[in-house]
Amino acid sequence: MKRLRFSVAIAASRRNVWNTMLEPDSYRAWTAAFTEGSYYEGSWETGAKIRFLSPGGDGMIAEIAENRPFEFVSVRQLGIIKDGVDDTESPEARAWTPAYENYTFTEKDGMTEVVVDVDVNERYEKMLGDVWPKALRMLKEICER
Repeated sequence: MKRLRFSVAIAASRRNVWNTMLEPDSYRAWTAAFTEGSYYEGSWETGAKIRFLSPGGDGMIAEIAENRPFEFVSVRQLGIIKDGVDDTESPEARAWTPAYENYTFTEKDGMTEVVVDVDVNERYEKMLGDVWPKALRMLKEICER
C-alpha cells in the first residue's frame, strides 16, 4: 500500500465544505469523477458501517474510524462489494485492507483547505492519482457556487 495526498483550497466555510462533501446529493455530484452515479449507503458517524457503491452494485465496504465534525473524518476500508455482495475475505478484498481515507478540513480567512490522505493499492495508484484531483476540483466548484 502507498499513501497519496491531495488537497484543495475552497472559498467557503468549513461547515459548508463538510456538508457538501458528505451529504448524499452533493456527494453524488463530486464523486462522479470516480464513477458517474456513485453513492453511499450508511452513516458517517464514528463506528458506523458505510458502503460506497457504483450504479452497478460494485464498490467498497468500510467503517468510519473517526469523525470529528467539520474537522476530520477517517474511513477504514474493510473489503469490496461485487454485484451487491460484501467481500472481506477474498485475496482481492484483502489487497485493500487495512486502508484508510482521511479527510482533514482547516479554515483560515474564509478559505477551507481539504486534505485527503488515501492508502492505495499500487495497481490503482495511477488511476486514483489522476482522478482525485478532478474530484476535488468538482467539490470546489460545487462549494463555491
